[in-house]
Amino acid sequence: MKIGFIGVEIPEGKIKYNDEKFIALEKKCEPKKVTPYFVEFILNEFIQIDAIVVHKNNVLDLLIPDIEKLEVRLQNTNDATEKELIKKCMSYLEKETPLCDVEFNEQEQKLIQMLSPLSMKPVVILEDITETNDIIEKVLKKSQTIFFYTAGKDEVHAWPVKAGSDIVTCAGRIHSDLARGFIKADIVSFENFIKCHNFNEAKTKGLAKLVDREYIIQEGDIIEIRFNV
Repeated sequence: MKIGFIGVEIPEGKIKYNDEKFIALEKKCEPKKVTPYFVEFILNEFIQIDAIVVHKNNVLDLLIPDIEKLEVRLQNTNDATEKELIKKCMSYLEKETPLCDVEFNEQEQKLIQMLSPLSMKPVVILEDITETNDIIEKVLKKSQTIFFYTAGKDEVHAWPVKAGSDIVTCAGRIHSDLARGFIKADIVSFENFIKCHNFNEAKTKGLAKLVDREYIIQEGDIIEIRFNV
């Protein structure tokens, strides 16, 4: 995840997310390889990023470009629906509210995606000095990003995914073949996995559940995919 920021003292570049679940899994499994989650902080960048962190005193640095862009569009469009949407957006922006915090109906969302205002990306506004890991947690929450894991002696791997994603989407995050040949998945919650020696013991104790492709992933799930290609 690339995070643009302004007005906040954050070290630029890639930073490892201090994920307590991942650390516990690494300690438990003692794997040959670990793949934690990293974010990349980029100063004064709002376009080629996934989320934005801004100090409350610098909010206008983000919102003014949106206002200017929408003002131009308002002058150039003859579509009444689009004009109403732009006016709605402008009213919130003028109150210093990022558009990601505004409720839009489905039709409005489609229109606004075409306009692509910067503040429709997940925006975290900070008032006080905050530790980097806390900032990352706020961004993950704002962007509705959760983690599932694959864990064993070979590797412990943290996988980010949008909250509400199904297990096939998660399988595809690991490898396209797993999604294409998906049969079922074995799922163990983080809490239950920590109680067991390994994934097989969790199965033996009845702590693993076998799920179909409709299963919605939960924060902290440890997964194994059954597939055939």
